[in-house]
Amino acid sequence: MPYLERDGDVFILYLGNAGQTDSENRFHPDWIDAVHARLDEVEAHEGPAALVTTATGKFFTNGLDTDWLFGNLDKAHWYLDRVHTVFARLLEFPMTTVAAVQGHAFGAGAMLATSHDQRVMRSDRGFYCLPEANLNMGFTIGMNSLMTTQLPRATAVEAMTSARRYGGPDAVAGGIVHEAVEGDGVLAAAVARAAASTNVRGDNLGRIKAGIHAPILTALAVPTDAGNLKLG
Repeated sequence: MPYLERDGDVFILYLGNAGQTDSENRFHPDWIDAVHARLDEVEAHEGPAALVTTATGKFFTNGLDTDWLFGNLDKAHWYLDRVHTVFARLLEFPMTTVAAVQGHAFGAGAMLATSHDQRVMRSDRGFYCLPEANLNMGFTIGMNSLMTTQLPRATAVEAMTSARRYGGPDAVAGGIVHEAVEGDGVLAAAVARAAASTNVRGDNLGRIKAGIHAPILTALAVPTDAGNLKLG
C-alpha cells in the first residue's frame, strides 16, 4: 500500500509497499482508498509543505487494475468514478505537486502523473504511454479532458491515438514532462522543484488551481456511465 516519507517540508508519497520493488502499483479500490488516506495526512499538516509522488522499482504505476475490473464489470462505472477522484484531488491539491516518474507510467498511471503540477521523468529507463488504442478501450469524458487539456494538442492526439511509448527525452520534447534526469536522480530533482514552492501551500492555492483546472474537474465529475468508455 502507498506510504509517506518526508524530506524537510516535502512529503514524498510512494505508490507501492515499502521495500517492494516489483509491484505494478495498479489502481485497486483499496489502493485508491490508501492514496486518499495518505493525501489526507499531507493536507492535515500545518505549515510550509509540498508533495512529490513516486515509486520504487520498474513501475511508477501501470494504471487500472484490469484483473479487478474485468472480474467486477458490474462495478465498472463506480470503479472508474473512484479513479477520477484521485486525478481531481491532485489537480486542486492545496500545495505544489511534482510527479517523480522513475519507471513505467501507463494508462491511468500516465494520467496520474499528468494530474500533478510538474513532472520529472527518468531519461534512461521507463516509458510514459497511453495504451488504450491498442487495448480497444476508450477514454472517459474526464480522462479525455485531462489529457487534451494538460498536454499540448499535437502530443495529446499522438499519445491517445497511437499508444506511443515516450522515453524521458521524447517526453520532454513533447511537453509531457518538465525535465528528464539520468539514473536515480529523478527523486532528488523532483524534491528540489517541490521544495522551491513550499511557502505557497494553503486554501488560496487550492482555489487558484481549482479555477485553472475547472473544465477538467467538471469533466471528471461526470458519471462514467454517461461517458464513452468501451471495455474490450
